[in-house]
Amino acid sequence: MFCLYRDHSAQNFPPTIHSVIYQHLLIMFASPALRMFSRSSSMPEPAKILTSPILTAHAITHAFTTRRGGVSAGIFESLSFGNPGDLPAERRDPAANIAENFRRALLAIGITQAWISEGNAQPDVSTPHHAGNREIVQIHQVHGSAVHVVEANGPSHATDHDTRADALVTDDPSRVIAIRIADCTPILVATKDGRVVAAIHAGWRGVVAGIVPATIAAMHRVFPTSSSKGLVAAIGPCISLDHFEVGHEVAAEFAAVFGPSTSHIHPGDGNARPHIDLKSAIIEQLVLSGLHHRGIDTLPHCTVAEPDLFFSHRRDHGLTGRMVAMISPTQ
Repeated sequence: MFCLYRDHSAQNFPPTIHSVIYQHLLIMFASPALRMFSRSSSMPEPAKILTSPILTAHAITHAFTTRRGGVSAGIFESLSFGNPGDLPAERRDPAANIAENFRRALLAIGITQAWISEGNAQPDVSTPHHAGNREIVQIHQVHGSAVHVVEANGPSHATDHDTRADALVTDDPSRVIAIRIADCTPILVATKDGRVVAAIHAGWRGVVAGIVPATIAAMHRVFPTSSSKGLVAAIGPCISLDHFEVGHEVAAEFAAVFGPSTSHIHPGDGNARPHIDLKSAIIEQLVLSGLHHRGIDTLPHCTVAEPDLFFSHRRDHGLTGRMVAMISPTQ
């Protein structure tokens, strides 16, 4: 089950991506560690995003981006939010493009002012442009099981570098937490009242390492009310079963975690290699962590199979952009 973000003026809409019409915002760079967004009057091409019916029904601000409606060019065309780690500086998508793309995607979900933090950098709250702004918090993703908790009134990170982790949890409505993907699975989780939220980056290594149950456990441990409120989740676009061919060593790791007869592994015929179903594995982990099946949305898209909509590390041989999945607690 899935939904596409649409113009509120539309009464009915087909299962295609709708444009979000909005006013242009001027980007200002206050420092290398701080990039600001504020309002202007022109009308750029709108960002195209996906949303979850379950999270939307609970009035939770969130989005899964596509690759459409941004300003990046070349292999990053056009709504990209990151670079391959080993790409030389001269071939990387400039920070200004990424900031503009964030501005467009955030405005598509109703956030008109935000700043991108890096490490423990803090905004200059004395300037009028920071009034009412939300901070975009990201992490240095490492395909592991570490969860980074960002509490209200606390720093985003302990050092001047982004924390190495693969999930973010927060209860601070002045923050937007975001993870980057280009085939790995994005998962957004929230309490039903929207007061505590999480964003998870889960590739096969993260799934095997237990990033999903570790995140749910962190939500309950740091914010005990999240247990009584109940949780809902949305699984975003990722590489599908049909395209996720893996080596026998990867299949063996899944069998060690989920059992030798697990349905998440589809053995190949003859000499063919096995395939892995990341989405079904993550659903199992969410249910075992206490979520109900009815409280889990799964978007049907495959990042590899839909090049017009998504970046794909596998399809594009590592030379590609990044989508984001982002979520913010209810005020």
